[in-house]
Amino acid sequence: MDEYDIVSESEVSEIREALENESLTSAAAKIQSYFESLDHVELNIAITGESGSGKSTFVNAFRGLRDEDEAAAPTGVVETTMEPKSYSHPCYPNVKVWDLPGIGTPNFKADTYLEQVSFDLYDFFIIIASERFKDSNVQLATSIQKMKKRFYFVRTKIDDSLRAAGRKKDYNEEKTLEVIRQDCIFGLEKYGLVSPIVFLISSFELHLYDFPKLEETLEDELPKHKRHVLLLSLPNLTLEINQRKRQALLADVWKLATLSCAVAMVPIPGLSVVVDVGILVKELRRYYEAFGLDEESLNSLAERVGKPVAELKEMINSPLNKEISADVVIKMLTKAAGAGLMVVEYCASTIPVFGSMVAGGISFGTTYYMLKSCLDELANDSHNVLMRALESEV
Repeated sequence: MDEYDIVSESEVSEIREALENESLTSAAAKIQSYFESLDHVELNIAITGESGSGKSTFVNAFRGLRDEDEAAAPTGVVETTMEPKSYSHPCYPNVKVWDLPGIGTPNFKADTYLEQVSFDLYDFFIIIASERFKDSNVQLATSIQKMKKRFYFVRTKIDDSLRAAGRKKDYNEEKTLEVIRQDCIFGLEKYGLVSPIVFLISSFELHLYDFPKLEETLEDELPKHKRHVLLLSLPNLTLEINQRKRQALLADVWKLATLSCAVAMVPIPGLSVVVDVGILVKELRRYYEAFGLDEESLNSLAERVGKPVAELKEMINSPLNKEISADVVIKMLTKAAGAGLMVVEYCASTIPVFGSMVAGGISFGTTYYMLKSCLDELANDSHNVLMRALESEV
């Protein structure tokens, strides 16, 4: 069971200490507190840059939406954002992407911009340009840096730039991308920035170019609790993101199973079943949304890659695709009980932290097996959907 390797040593140590020095109930309380805190984590992402650089389109793409979707930020050929406007993620309402007014416009000068847009509210800034970065971008980045927050340079509309370059006889995509990247870096260095990093992105084709690198960088540099929320909220557009989501969700399976085990030890008839079903329904719905298997996400992906949504749905085999309800989960729990006992035997013999959980072992094993199996099923379905969606690109 290599999945235990992804649980941090500090987490295991904290739960083990609670089990050895306090009780299983205390350990479960720590786990319950962890999951409750995740539900309340807020992430505020600021998208800024020059007017007309494609900020609003990027806001939509980051939330997995198209410009024409009902909940999308308005876009246009002229500046459409006159004041900071937040747009919640369709599945994770605590994740807010802020479309900020264009910097350098008459109403938003670089030297007063951060104060005007309520700087302290945001966790990090993404500074966007559709051509070269200008002095106002560097002034903004320098001010953000002084206030000890992070910023990231994103060069958008790369698809347009490549189409224009493609008219040349000696066109080479890889070389063209490097020329654009170095040109952006040179421009930023000219204004005094040291070793800037620039991510090349097309908001209409997020699965291409540098978006996966940007996502990985954001994930690495955020605090742990916000990193988890960011990862699950990202549009499931690359195999790398799909795999990282699976690993992040897998790290929570044993915690939920421990919680189930603790409830099973409370001498109230039927309590464990009720709690297990509640845990499973909520968590399975979280998996389903995180992997982009809901109707809205599949339609958006199909639109992006130019394929019929029915073709993508053909790749989904999990029965959870049809319904995730208490009745469905109860049936699956019944089938999982035998396999759950094998999990208990393994955990009791090889993982010391579970040594005192034997009394609630059946509940632990069944919940663990159910969540792990369903997670694998939905992750594989999502992987297959992406493979079909991107097969023309590979």
